[in-house]
Amino acid sequence: MEFTTVLFYIFAAILVISALRVITAPNPVQAALFLVLSFFNAAAIWMLLQAEFLAILLVLVYVGAVMVLFLFVVMMLDINIDVLRRDFKRFVPIATIIGAIMVIEAALILWHGYAGIAAPVQAAAAASDWSNTRVIGKIMYTDYIFAFEVAGLVLLVAIIAALALTLRHGKDSKRQVIGDQLRVRASERVRVVKMAAEVEAPPTEDTAAPGNAGAGQTN
Repeated sequence: MEFTTVLFYIFAAILVISALRVITAPNPVQAALFLVLSFFNAAAIWMLLQAEFLAILLVLVYVGAVMVLFLFVVMMLDINIDVLRRDFKRFVPIATIIGAIMVIEAALILWHGYAGIAAPVQAAAAASDWSNTRVIGKIMYTDYIFAFEVAGLVLLVAIIAALALTLRHGKDSKRQVIGDQLRVRASERVRVVKMAAEVEAPPTEDTAAPGNAGAGQTN
């Protein structure tokens, strides 16, 4: 057995164990850290497959940006763990079935599609002295451009849905409601209030100037 094969089994075992700990860890911060460990081991497997660009991209994007954001959000929110895990056991059977179906579908896709994906990459790499980054870019934007555009559209829909679900209007914040402005009537725009006119009262003796108080006195 070659040394790279031994490394592959080690990284794969750590990846599987850390992925299981992501969903079984009692603390969200621990789950996020186990997810970081999973990403690092996946990047190591990419390195063994001589896909350096994908390995660096996985570390920079997911570990360096996404997971840092996850950790900030988890640590800033006051999450009640007991409430989250109260109905955990009730959803384990259906979650297991759905997870098994997803694993089987992914395995079938990879089993039948690996040869079709690997062959163009290997052929392009053998035909020229290109790096794997250039070969992946060429294959992605030529043979798999439709799938790439569909993935971008799905991500765009996910971003819009996340914004729509998390948008909240506070009671103290002022915002413009176009529907209320269009439904307003003329009588609601201006209100005429009748009140008596205010007349300034004449000054009294108590409010006279202090200099006039001793004007009539003589020595």
